[in-house]
Amino acid sequence: MTQVTADQILFEKAKRHIPGGVNSPVRAFTGVGGTPVFISRAKGAYIYDTEDKPYIDYVGSWGPMILGHAHDSVIEAVKMAAADGLSFGAPTPFETTMADLICELIPHIELIRMVSSGTEATMSAIRLARGYTGRDKIVKFEGCYHGHSDSLLVKAGSGMLDIGEPTSKGVPADFAKHTVTLPYNDVVALKQAFAKFGGEFACVILEPIAGNMNMVIPSQEFHDALRQLCDEHGVVLIFDEVMTGFRVGLKGASHHFGITPDLTTFGKIIGAGLPVGAFGGKREIMEHIAPLGGVYQAGTLSGNPLAMRAGKAMFDELVCPNFYEELTSKTKYLLKGLQEKADKHGVVFTTCSVGGMFGMFFNDTLPKNFNDVAGADTKRFNQFFHAMLKQGVYLAPSAFEASFMSSAHTYEDLDRTIECADRAFGELASG
Repeated sequence: MTQVTADQILFEKAKRHIPGGVNSPVRAFTGVGGTPVFISRAKGAYIYDTEDKPYIDYVGSWGPMILGHAHDSVIEAVKMAAADGLSFGAPTPFETTMADLICELIPHIELIRMVSSGTEATMSAIRLARGYTGRDKIVKFEGCYHGHSDSLLVKAGSGMLDIGEPTSKGVPADFAKHTVTLPYNDVVALKQAFAKFGGEFACVILEPIAGNMNMVIPSQEFHDALRQLCDEHGVVLIFDEVMTGFRVGLKGASHHFGITPDLTTFGKIIGAGLPVGAFGGKREIMEHIAPLGGVYQAGTLSGNPLAMRAGKAMFDELVCPNFYEELTSKTKYLLKGLQEKADKHGVVFTTCSVGGMFGMFFNDTLPKNFNDVAGADTKRFNQFFHAMLKQGVYLAPSAFEASFMSSAHTYEDLDRTIECADRAFGELASG
């Protein structure tokens, strides 16, 4: 008789009143099969299930836990903030502190508005671009995910891929018709689209390094062409750095490629994992947002004091000398070990990384776009995922998601992960 696990019991209980038993689709393990692990606590590089089994975590709440879970200084900052009150719906000095900090770190962000999520940040940035330009059409790219607002769920990536829906029901055709979707990292398609519609585009929004179709690093040529075309046609270039911001480097992906976007969006990493987001950029554009201009955006929890003070505590660590150099070294060490074990067992496997963000593919070459990612061996990834999970290594439960390193991961953690991978690759080779 098969024994029912604690996770299976919890999952069935969750399904009674939560659609699909989860509050975000990828958590359902639909992409990899099996039952999701229910987490009770986390510390450092580890998460713990409800039976207190530890897992080395390479998800990190989808990126923001760059210091690891429950970092002492961040938790202390949250405790102190909570003691002063959870929300005021009024200005606080901590909002100004965070705004000043981000604008100092990234000089091309001259004004910044705090919001409550990455989805809200991208939605607001697009509205601002439309208000600023007086145009309706926007450009997004296949496999890039920018949150679940209506205009962006057109061939969206991330969790949408896991449930087998390239677009979402409930999005009016009148909304979708204003969204032009192009293949990622394709200079020819980009130039053709601008030749046809350049004067109608309000903005282009993209992940400068894609993290929602696993991880795809585009060419410098792609970024250079995009910046040039936006300049020529008066189009607002929006870098969605919800995933890459302060994760691939202290100045983000824009610095990595040497590109200055007009607007940039950030997510929960600026609040050390608490619910928060932000959008900012050129003063002449940002001054069109209310109360300075006619583009309306508001939110009671925007700039909430817990997230602001947690974020400040996190940034105090990120600006320390060699923080990103050490994070990058750990990431490269892990990927080198994984590649060696895959090669040892004759398993086709490739990796890529920038800073503390990395991708893993069961493919012989690194993908350049969504079609390449979709062509990788997802069945092998799913087998690898479960083989690692069984040994206490928690990877993203989808072949279409990037992975993340934290400063809390030790080389002992990385060596253990590599040893687990050795056994997992061995199982794949023999099965």
